[in-house]
Amino acid sequence: MKIITDRQKIKNLLTRAVSTVAVKEHLEKKLMSGKKLRVKFGIDPTAPDIHLGHTVPLLKLRQFQDLGHQAILIIGDFTARIGDPTGRLEARKPLSESEVKRNMKDYLKQAAKVIDTKKTKIYCNSEWFNKMTAREFLELTNKVTLQQVTKREDFKDRIKKDIDITGSEVIYPLLQGYDSVMTRADVEVGGEDQLLNLLMGRRIQRAYDMPEQDILTTWLIEGTDGVRKMSKSYGNYIGITEEPDVMFGKLMSIPDALMIKYFGALTLIPHADTAEIEAKIKNGKLNPRDAKNRLSFEIVKIYHGEKKAEKAKKEFESVFQKHELPKNIPSAVIKKGQYNIVDLLVTIGLASSKNQARRLIIGDAVKINGKVLNDSKSAVNTAPGMIVQAGKKRFKKLKI
Repeated sequence: MKIITDRQKIKNLLTRAVSTVAVKEHLEKKLMSGKKLRVKFGIDPTAPDIHLGHTVPLLKLRQFQDLGHQAILIIGDFTARIGDPTGRLEARKPLSESEVKRNMKDYLKQAAKVIDTKKTKIYCNSEWFNKMTAREFLELTNKVTLQQVTKREDFKDRIKKDIDITGSEVIYPLLQGYDSVMTRADVEVGGEDQLLNLLMGRRIQRAYDMPEQDILTTWLIEGTDGVRKMSKSYGNYIGITEEPDVMFGKLMSIPDALMIKYFGALTLIPHADTAEIEAKIKNGKLNPRDAKNRLSFEIVKIYHGEKKAEKAKKEFESVFQKHELPKNIPSAVIKKGQYNIVDLLVTIGLASSKNQARRLIIGDAVKINGKVLNDSKSAVNTAPGMIVQAGKKRFKKLKI
Protein backbone atom coordinates (compact mmCIF):
# COMPACT_ATOMS: atom_id res chain seq x y z
CA MET A 1 0.00 0.00 0.00
CA LYS A 2 1.24 3.45 -0.90
CA ILE A 3 2.18 5.69 2.04
CA ILE A 4 -0.23 8.63 2.34
CA THR A 5 1.38 11.96 3.25
CA ASP A 6 -1.71 14.15 3.22
CA ARG A 7 -0.94 16.96 5.69
CA GLN A 8 -4.50 17.22 7.05
CA LYS A 9 -4.75 13.48 7.70
CA ILE A 10 -1.39 13.53 9.48
CA LYS A 11 -2.52 16.49 11.58
CA ASN A 12 -5.67 14.56 12.54
CA LEU A 13 -3.54 11.52 13.42
CA LEU A 14 -1.31 13.58 15.71
CA THR A 15 -4.05 15.58 17.43
CA ARG A 16 -7.36 13.71 17.67
CA ALA A 17 -7.72 12.09 21.12
CA VAL A 18 -3.96 12.56 21.60
CA SER A 19 -2.32 13.55 24.89
CA THR A 20 1.41 13.50 24.12
CA VAL A 21 3.64 13.05 21.08
CA ALA A 22 7.37 12.61 21.63
CA VAL A 23 9.06 13.82 19.61
CA LYS A 24 6.28 15.55 17.61
CA GLU A 25 8.43 17.40 15.06
CA HIS A 26 10.49 14.26 14.46
CA LEU A 27 7.44 12.01 13.99
CA GLU A 28 5.68 14.54 11.77
CA LYS A 29 8.78 14.74 9.57
CA LYS A 30 8.92 10.94 9.29
CA LEU A 31 5.23 10.76 8.40
CA MET A 32 5.69 13.36 5.67
CA SER A 33 8.78 11.58 4.29
CA GLY A 34 6.78 8.70 2.79
CA LYS A 35 8.80 6.11 4.73
CA LYS A 36 6.83 3.09 5.95
CA LEU A 37 6.91 3.08 9.76
CA ARG A 38 6.60 0.16 12.15
CA VAL A 39 3.95 1.20 14.67
CA LYS A 40 3.62 -0.88 17.83
CA PHE A 41 0.79 -1.24 20.33
CA GLY A 42 0.83 -3.76 23.17
CA ILE A 43 -2.05 -5.08 25.24
CA ASP A 44 -1.90 -7.51 28.16
CA PRO A 45 -4.73 -10.08 28.31
CA THR A 46 -5.41 -9.59 32.03
CA ALA A 47 -9.16 -9.98 31.35
CA PRO A 48 -11.07 -11.77 28.56
CA ASP A 49 -12.75 -8.70 27.09
CA ILE A 50 -11.54 -5.62 25.27
CA HIS A 51 -13.55 -2.58 26.36
CA LEU A 52 -13.99 0.86 24.80
CA GLY A 53 -11.11 2.26 26.85
CA HIS A 54 -8.75 -0.14 25.05
CA THR A 55 -10.05 0.92 21.66
CA VAL A 56 -8.73 4.51 21.82
CA PRO A 57 -5.10 3.49 21.07
CA LEU A 58 -6.39 0.70 18.79
CA LEU A 59 -8.27 3.28 16.71
CA LYS A 60 -5.07 5.33 16.57
CA LEU A 61 -3.20 2.25 15.34
CA ARG A 62 -5.88 1.91 12.65
CA GLN A 63 -5.22 5.50 11.58
CA PHE A 64 -1.55 4.64 11.05
CA GLN A 65 -2.66 1.60 9.03
CA ASP A 66 -4.94 3.73 6.87
CA LEU A 67 -1.95 5.92 6.01
CA GLY A 68 -0.09 2.82 4.81
CA HIS A 69 2.14 2.11 7.81
CA GLN A 70 2.89 -1.29 9.33
CA ALA A 71 0.84 -2.00 12.46
CA ILE A 72 2.41 -4.27 15.08
CA LEU A 73 0.19 -5.73 17.80
CA ILE A 74 1.89 -7.25 20.83
CA ILE A 75 -0.23 -9.64 22.89
CA GLY A 76 1.53 -9.52 26.24
CA ASP A 77 0.90 -13.11 27.26
CA PHE A 78 4.19 -13.14 29.21
CA THR A 79 3.92 -9.67 30.78
CA ALA A 80 0.25 -10.29 31.69
CA ARG A 81 1.46 -12.83 34.22
CA ILE A 82 3.17 -9.96 36.09
CA GLY A 83 0.65 -7.20 35.44
CA ASP A 84 1.37 -3.58 34.66
CA PRO A 85 1.98 -1.68 37.94
CA THR A 86 1.00 1.66 36.37
CA GLY A 87 -1.28 3.67 38.66
CA ARG A 88 -1.74 0.87 41.17
CA LEU A 89 -1.41 1.21 44.94
CA GLU A 90 -0.87 -2.53 45.39
CA ALA A 91 0.59 -5.42 43.44
CA ARG A 92 -1.68 -7.31 41.08
CA LYS A 93 -2.48 -10.93 41.82
CA PRO A 94 -0.23 -12.92 39.44
CA LEU A 95 -2.10 -14.73 36.66
CA SER A 96 -1.44 -18.35 35.81
CA GLU A 97 -0.53 -19.40 32.28
CA SER A 98 -3.94 -21.06 31.84
CA GLU A 99 -5.74 -17.86 32.94
CA VAL A 100 -3.77 -15.83 30.41
CA LYS A 101 -4.53 -18.33 27.62
CA ARG A 102 -8.22 -18.26 28.49
CA ASN A 103 -8.25 -14.46 28.51
CA MET A 104 -6.50 -14.12 25.15
CA LYS A 105 -8.68 -16.70 23.41
CA ASP A 106 -10.85 -14.11 21.62
CA TYR A 107 -8.49 -11.12 21.74
CA LEU A 108 -7.65 -11.12 18.04
CA LYS A 109 -11.28 -11.55 17.05
CA GLN A 110 -12.12 -8.52 19.20
CA ALA A 111 -9.14 -6.46 17.96
CA ALA A 112 -10.26 -7.19 14.38
CA LYS A 113 -13.33 -5.06 15.03
CA VAL A 114 -10.98 -2.04 15.12
CA ILE A 115 -7.79 -2.79 13.18
CA ASP A 116 -7.15 -4.76 10.00
CA THR A 117 -5.58 -7.84 11.56
CA LYS A 118 -4.80 -9.31 8.12
CA LYS A 119 -2.37 -6.43 7.56
CA THR A 120 -1.04 -6.46 11.12
CA LYS A 121 2.11 -8.20 12.38
CA ILE A 122 0.98 -9.97 15.54
CA TYR A 123 3.35 -11.25 18.22
CA CYS A 124 3.01 -12.81 21.65
CA ASN A 125 5.89 -11.56 23.78
CA SER A 126 6.38 -15.03 25.26
CA GLU A 127 8.02 -15.77 21.88
CA TRP A 128 11.18 -14.04 23.09
CA PHE A 129 10.86 -13.96 26.87
CA ASN A 130 10.42 -17.74 27.17
CA LYS A 131 13.70 -18.13 25.25
CA MET A 132 15.63 -15.44 27.11
CA THR A 133 18.69 -16.79 28.94
CA ALA A 134 19.76 -15.67 32.42
CA ARG A 135 22.70 -13.83 30.85
CA GLU A 136 20.41 -11.95 28.44
CA PHE A 137 18.05 -11.09 31.27
CA LEU A 138 20.91 -9.69 33.37
CA GLU A 139 22.06 -7.65 30.38
CA LEU A 140 18.58 -6.17 30.10
CA THR A 141 18.37 -5.25 33.80
CA ASN A 142 21.77 -3.52 33.52
CA LYS A 143 20.40 -1.10 30.92
CA VAL A 144 18.70 1.06 33.59
CA THR A 145 19.15 1.89 37.27
CA LEU A 146 16.74 1.16 40.10
CA GLN A 147 16.46 4.91 40.75
CA GLN A 148 15.30 5.51 37.16
CA VAL A 149 12.54 2.92 37.50
CA THR A 150 11.31 3.77 41.01
CA LYS A 151 11.11 7.55 40.51
CA ARG A 152 7.71 7.12 38.85
CA GLU A 153 4.82 8.51 40.95
CA ASP A 154 2.99 5.21 41.55
CA PHE A 155 6.14 3.62 42.98
CA LYS A 156 7.03 6.72 45.01
CA ASP A 157 3.55 6.71 46.57
CA ARG A 158 3.86 3.07 47.54
CA ILE A 159 7.33 3.57 49.00
CA LYS A 160 6.07 6.57 51.00
CA LYS A 161 3.15 4.51 52.34
CA ASP A 162 5.40 1.48 53.02
CA ILE A 163 3.45 -0.65 50.54
CA ASP A 164 5.45 -3.47 48.98
CA ILE A 165 6.73 -3.30 45.39
CA THR A 166 7.61 -6.68 43.95
CA GLY A 167 10.74 -7.28 41.91
CA SER A 168 8.64 -8.32 38.91
CA GLU A 169 6.78 -4.98 39.01
CA VAL A 170 10.09 -3.12 38.88
CA ILE A 171 11.11 -5.21 35.87
CA TYR A 172 7.79 -4.80 34.00
CA PRO A 173 8.67 -1.49 32.25
CA LEU A 174 11.96 -3.01 31.07
CA LEU A 175 10.12 -5.96 29.55
CA GLN A 176 7.71 -3.65 27.74
CA GLY A 177 10.68 -1.65 26.47
CA TYR A 178 12.36 -4.83 25.26
CA ASP A 179 9.27 -5.57 23.15
CA SER A 180 10.18 -2.42 21.20
CA VAL A 181 13.70 -3.75 20.68
CA MET A 182 12.47 -7.12 19.41
CA THR A 183 9.97 -5.55 16.99
CA ARG A 184 12.27 -2.66 15.95
CA ALA A 185 9.42 -0.22 16.55
CA ASP A 186 9.62 3.24 14.97
CA VAL A 187 6.55 4.42 16.89
CA GLU A 188 4.73 3.14 19.96
CA VAL A 189 1.11 3.98 20.76
CA GLY A 190 -0.47 3.69 24.20
CA GLY A 191 -2.82 5.28 26.71
CA GLU A 192 -1.63 8.44 28.48
CA ASP A 193 -1.07 6.47 31.69
CA GLN A 194 1.55 4.47 29.75
CA LEU A 195 3.82 7.46 29.09
CA LEU A 196 6.61 6.35 31.46
CA ASN A 197 6.55 2.79 30.11
CA LEU A 198 6.75 4.09 26.53
CA LEU A 199 9.63 6.41 27.42
CA MET A 200 11.37 3.38 28.92
CA GLY A 201 11.09 1.78 25.49
CA ARG A 202 13.13 4.67 24.05
CA ARG A 203 15.75 4.22 26.76
CA ILE A 204 16.00 0.45 26.21
CA GLN A 205 16.27 0.85 22.43
CA ARG A 206 19.04 3.40 22.91
CA ALA A 207 20.88 1.00 25.22
CA TYR A 208 20.73 -1.64 22.45
CA ASP A 209 22.13 0.86 19.91
CA MET A 210 18.83 1.21 18.07
CA PRO A 211 17.08 4.39 16.87
CA GLU A 212 14.62 5.53 19.56
CA GLN A 213 10.94 5.11 18.84
CA ASP A 214 8.66 8.13 18.77
CA ILE A 215 5.72 7.78 21.12
CA LEU A 216 2.09 8.85 20.92
CA THR A 217 -0.22 8.60 23.91
CA THR A 218 -4.01 8.78 23.70
CA TRP A 219 -6.69 10.03 26.07
CA LEU A 220 -7.81 7.88 28.96
CA ILE A 221 -11.56 7.39 28.89
CA GLU A 222 -13.64 7.62 32.05
CA GLY A 223 -16.16 4.83 32.45
CA THR A 224 -19.92 4.94 32.81
CA ASP A 225 -19.59 6.45 36.31
CA GLY A 226 -17.93 9.50 34.76
CA VAL A 227 -15.20 9.55 37.41
CA ARG A 228 -12.69 6.71 37.21
CA LYS A 229 -10.98 5.40 34.10
CA MET A 230 -12.87 2.67 32.33
CA SER A 231 -11.90 -0.63 33.90
CA LYS A 232 -13.37 -4.06 34.56
CA SER A 233 -12.04 -3.70 38.11
CA TYR A 234 -14.37 -0.73 38.68
CA GLY A 235 -17.35 -2.26 36.88
CA ASN A 236 -17.74 0.90 34.78
CA TYR A 237 -16.70 -0.56 31.44
CA ILE A 238 -18.46 -1.12 28.12
CA GLY A 239 -17.17 -4.26 26.38
CA ILE A 240 -17.00 -4.24 22.59
CA THR A 241 -18.54 -7.71 22.41
CA GLU A 242 -21.55 -6.84 24.56
CA GLU A 243 -24.94 -7.17 22.91
CA PRO A 244 -25.90 -4.09 20.85
CA ASP A 245 -28.84 -3.17 23.10
CA VAL A 246 -26.72 -3.52 26.24
CA MET A 247 -23.94 -1.40 24.74
CA PHE A 248 -26.44 1.20 23.57
CA GLY A 249 -28.07 1.38 27.00
CA LYS A 250 -24.76 1.74 28.81
CA LEU A 251 -23.68 4.54 26.47
CA MET A 252 -26.96 6.36 27.06
CA SER A 253 -26.24 6.21 30.80
CA ILE A 254 -22.92 8.11 30.70
CA PRO A 255 -22.88 11.64 32.18
CA ASP A 256 -23.55 14.41 29.64
CA ALA A 257 -20.14 15.92 30.41
CA LEU A 258 -18.42 12.90 28.82
CA MET A 259 -20.23 13.03 25.48
CA ILE A 260 -17.85 15.25 23.50
CA LYS A 261 -14.83 13.31 24.75
CA TYR A 262 -16.49 10.06 23.68
CA PHE A 263 -17.31 11.54 20.26
CA GLY A 264 -13.67 12.53 19.75
CA ALA A 265 -12.05 9.35 21.06
CA LEU A 266 -14.50 6.56 20.26
CA THR A 267 -16.25 7.47 17.00
CA LEU A 268 -15.15 7.98 13.42
CA ILE A 269 -17.22 11.08 12.72
CA PRO A 270 -15.23 14.18 11.61
CA HIS A 271 -13.99 16.64 14.22
CA ALA A 272 -16.04 19.42 12.58
CA ASP A 273 -19.25 17.45 13.27
CA THR A 274 -18.28 16.99 16.92
CA ALA A 275 -17.55 20.71 17.25
CA GLU A 276 -20.95 21.51 15.75
CA ILE A 277 -22.71 19.12 18.17
CA GLU A 278 -20.89 20.73 21.11
CA ALA A 279 -21.84 24.25 19.98
CA LYS A 280 -25.51 23.31 19.50
CA ILE A 281 -25.70 21.78 22.98
CA LYS A 282 -24.17 24.92 24.53
CA ASN A 283 -26.57 27.30 22.79
CA GLY A 284 -29.59 25.12 23.50
CA LYS A 285 -30.30 24.12 19.89
CA LEU A 286 -29.65 20.43 20.59
CA ASN A 287 -30.98 18.35 23.47
CA PRO A 288 -28.07 16.48 25.14
CA ARG A 289 -30.23 13.31 25.07
CA ASP A 290 -30.44 13.50 21.27
CA ALA A 291 -26.69 14.03 21.00
CA LYS A 292 -26.11 11.02 23.24
CA ASN A 293 -28.48 9.01 21.08
CA ARG A 294 -26.31 9.84 18.05
CA LEU A 295 -23.15 8.98 20.00
CA SER A 296 -24.51 5.59 21.09
CA PHE A 297 -25.61 4.77 17.55
CA GLU A 298 -22.19 5.68 16.06
CA ILE A 299 -20.26 3.54 18.55
CA VAL A 300 -22.56 0.51 18.37
CA LYS A 301 -22.37 0.74 14.56
CA ILE A 302 -18.58 0.32 14.64
CA TYR A 303 -18.76 -2.97 16.54
CA HIS A 304 -22.08 -4.47 15.40
CA GLY A 305 -22.94 -2.83 12.08
CA GLU A 306 -25.56 -0.27 11.10
CA LYS A 307 -28.60 -2.58 11.11
CA LYS A 308 -28.01 -3.83 14.67
CA ALA A 309 -27.21 -0.30 15.83
CA GLU A 310 -30.51 0.94 14.40
CA LYS A 311 -32.38 -1.94 16.06
CA ALA A 312 -30.71 -1.20 19.42
CA LYS A 313 -31.66 2.46 19.08
CA LYS A 314 -35.33 1.64 18.42
CA GLU A 315 -35.38 -0.85 21.31
CA PHE A 316 -33.96 1.75 23.69
CA GLU A 317 -36.48 4.36 22.59
CA SER A 318 -39.41 1.97 23.01
CA VAL A 319 -38.34 0.80 26.48
CA PHE A 320 -37.00 3.98 28.05
CA GLN A 321 -38.76 6.81 26.23
CA LYS A 322 -42.11 5.21 25.42
CA HIS A 323 -41.97 2.95 28.51
CA GLU A 324 -42.74 -0.17 26.52
CA LEU A 325 -41.43 -3.60 27.39
CA PRO A 326 -38.43 -4.97 25.44
CA LYS A 327 -39.37 -7.26 22.54
CA ASN A 328 -37.01 -10.05 23.56
CA ILE A 329 -37.10 -10.60 27.31
CA PRO A 330 -34.89 -13.45 28.54
CA SER A 331 -36.71 -16.24 30.34
CA ALA A 332 -36.09 -17.68 33.78
CA VAL A 333 -37.38 -21.15 34.62
CA ILE A 334 -38.66 -21.47 38.18
CA LYS A 335 -40.94 -23.74 40.21
CA LYS A 336 -44.47 -22.57 40.84
CA GLY A 337 -45.03 -21.30 44.36
CA GLN A 338 -44.65 -18.39 46.73
CA TYR A 339 -41.26 -16.68 47.00
CA ASN A 340 -39.91 -13.89 49.11
CA ILE A 341 -39.06 -11.10 46.63
CA VAL A 342 -35.41 -11.04 47.75
CA ASP A 343 -35.04 -14.78 47.16
CA LEU A 344 -36.84 -14.50 43.82
CA LEU A 345 -34.47 -11.83 42.48
CA VAL A 346 -31.44 -13.94 43.41
CA THR A 347 -32.95 -17.18 42.07
CA ILE A 348 -33.71 -15.76 38.61
CA GLY A 349 -30.38 -13.92 38.37
CA LEU A 350 -31.54 -10.31 38.63
CA ALA A 351 -29.44 -9.84 41.76
CA SER A 352 -26.09 -11.39 42.59
CA SER A 353 -26.78 -11.43 46.36
CA LYS A 354 -29.54 -10.83 48.86
CA ASN A 355 -27.92 -7.55 49.87
CA GLN A 356 -27.99 -6.32 46.28
CA ALA A 357 -31.62 -7.45 45.98
CA ARG A 358 -32.55 -5.44 49.08
CA ARG A 359 -30.77 -2.35 47.74
CA LEU A 360 -32.73 -2.62 44.48
CA ILE A 361 -36.01 -2.96 46.38
CA ILE A 362 -35.28 -0.03 48.71
CA GLY A 363 -34.40 2.08 45.67
CA ASP A 364 -37.81 1.39 44.05
CA ALA A 365 -35.98 -0.37 41.21
CA VAL A 366 -37.98 -3.61 41.33
CA LYS A 367 -41.25 -4.10 39.47
CA ILE A 368 -43.55 -7.07 39.09
CA ASN A 369 -45.66 -6.80 35.93
CA GLY A 370 -44.95 -3.07 35.84
CA LYS A 371 -45.83 -2.32 39.49
CA VAL A 372 -43.15 -1.13 41.90
CA LEU A 373 -42.51 -3.48 44.81
CA ASN A 374 -40.60 -1.72 47.61
CA ASP A 375 -40.98 -4.06 50.61
CA SER A 376 -38.22 -6.65 50.95
CA LYS A 377 -40.55 -8.87 53.02
CA SER A 378 -43.13 -9.11 50.23
CA ALA A 379 -44.19 -12.54 48.98
CA VAL A 380 -44.65 -13.17 45.27
CA ASN A 381 -46.80 -15.96 43.83
CA THR A 382 -45.07 -16.97 40.63
CA ALA A 383 -47.08 -17.38 37.45
CA PRO A 384 -46.26 -18.15 33.80
CA GLY A 385 -45.39 -15.01 31.84
CA MET A 386 -44.81 -12.84 34.93
CA ILE A 387 -42.39 -9.99 34.13
CA VAL A 388 -39.85 -9.17 36.82
CA GLN A 389 -37.78 -6.02 36.39
CA ALA A 390 -34.69 -4.90 38.35
CA GLY A 391 -33.37 -1.46 37.45
CA LYS A 392 -34.02 0.24 34.12
CA LYS A 393 -32.49 -2.35 31.83
CA ARG A 394 -32.92 -5.83 33.31
CA PHE A 395 -36.01 -7.97 32.80
CA LYS A 396 -36.93 -11.63 33.20
CA LYS A 397 -40.07 -13.44 32.04
CA LEU A 398 -40.96 -16.36 34.30
CA LYS A 399 -41.50 -19.85 32.93
CA ILE A 400 -42.97 -22.34 35.37
